[in-house]
Amino acid sequence: MTDAEETIVIGMGEMSVARGDTTVLVCMGLGSCVALCVYDPVSRARGMAHIVLPQRNGREDECSAKYADVAVPLLLREMHRSGTPLSRLVVKIAGGSKMSSAAGLNGIFQIGERNVAAVREAIAGAGIALAAADTGGHRGRTVRMHPDLGRVVVTTLGQESKEL
Repeated sequence: MTDAEETIVIGMGEMSVARGDTTVLVCMGLGSCVALCVYDPVSRARGMAHIVLPQRNGREDECSAKYADVAVPLLLREMHRSGTPLSRLVVKIAGGSKMSSAAGLNGIFQIGERNVAAVREAIAGAGIALAAADTGGHRGRTVRMHPDLGRVVVTTLGQESKEL
């Protein structure tokens, strides 16, 4: 990272769109949450959402990026507002780990898998192909989306960083 770069940390249930050449978007400490990263290679606009749960299910905070069924269309709409046609978007996701388990309670602890499935379904429903993913497992991740060509770097606890 150069001195001129700015970092925006995307908190749980938040999203951000960056249009400048110096902004790095970051989701830190993802466990069962999913980082949704979208990039337009022409305008170089990019966006990231920190998705916590798969569905809103009638909860009142319907405009929150907390839920996959709300966050995906919300981020796509925001990218479209910035002049990006959906057909040009490059979409990558990371996260969705299984962070806890207990005998007989597997359904309760599959939130990461459910988050990933909901994000994939919403992306496909928008008619967009998923370009890359690093999901599942049992370890936390930090995801950084760099301004240079929308590069997404995933750092998984105890492993080498990798580019999606």
